[in-house]
Amino acid sequence: METAPFILKKFKPFTSNSSVKAIKLFFKETAFSHFPVVEDAKLLGLISKIDIDEINDDEKNLEDFSYLIKLFFTLQSENLLELIKAFAANETNLVPVIKDDHTYLGYLDLIDILHVYNETPFLNNEGVVLQLEKEILDFSFSQVCQIVETNNGKISGLFISETSGAIVKITLKFSARDINEIIQAFRRYNYTVLSKHKEDFYLEELKERSDYLQKYLNI
Repeated sequence: METAPFILKKFKPFTSNSSVKAIKLFFKETAFSHFPVVEDAKLLGLISKIDIDEINDDEKNLEDFSYLIKLFFTLQSENLLELIKAFAANETNLVPVIKDDHTYLGYLDLIDILHVYNETPFLNNEGVVLQLEKEILDFSFSQVCQIVETNNGKISGLFISETSGAIVKITLKFSARDINEIIQAFRRYNYTVLSKHKEDFYLEELKERSDYLQKYLNI
């Protein structure tokens, strides 16, 4: 993903000489959780709304509270997943963009990046989202793809959503005419299907057998 079209420069960054009062007013009038602090065109870091609101002396400048400045950023060449990771890891809705030499270029707004992510085939294409579980030593991406494609399905996206000990959980999105056929194929390869689907006849059959057994026991 090219970040250049999404770099914003509407608001000028703070400097060490920015007053606490001015910064508080800025955060009050915007929805940002953080905002960049720049000196001599270089990014120093970001100040958060929460931290600045806790300062009682509004007449002081930011340089008196440099310990509150936290450094995080993204490079202009960063990919979409790393961008989303940067937002999540820093619990922010704004990430500054810099060059390799730390020259400040502008900032990215989380809403814009989420809109981009929403347009990816994984979210935008129609299809079924299947959540699977398997022992990590027996799992491979190639096997998952093979199961879907040999049963006339088409994959839109696939990623590991969780790992816990020896178990891996996979989220898969695909399209197919016969969804049940693919679900049952995964079970034959010892995948546990975690998500529920109306096309899953296996669960319906288990329920029918359970109901039949219950009637038998009640005789």
